[in-house]
Amino acid sequence: MNCIQPYLIEFPETGNSSLGYISIAEKDNLPFVPKRVYWTYFTPNEIERGGHSHYDLEQILVAVAGKIIVNTVLKDGTKNEFILDSPNKGLFIPKMCWRTMKYKLNAVQMCIASIEYDESDYIREYSKFLKA
Repeated sequence: MNCIQPYLIEFPETGNSSLGYISIAEKDNLPFVPKRVYWTYFTPNEIERGGHSHYDLEQILVAVAGKIIVNTVLKDGTKNEFILDSPNKGLFIPKMCWRTMKYKLNAVQMCIASIEYDESDYIREYSKFLKA
């Protein structure tokens, strides 16, 4: 089975330590045209979020504050762990990729999504993900 792997994206950074920094996500450094942006915050450290996959949605997750540990599983069984701890680094998550996230240090996660919200796009049971 040919699966697209999740991968890290380093966004261009401009600025300096005395003034601060800006990172920019534009068409040249994004693997899709964004249709939705949302963010997650105030997630307690002991909570694991995610636990699902998507049929069509692709995402880029960014820890704009704090630290996020993302574990992914592809249909071919490939497992990866990614640490997001810098606002100029994003994780591309392809469709049909199971993911879980743990949030640390008051993390704020921004998600750049390839499609608008559609509940029917979610696969919320791991056994159904493996069969899809």
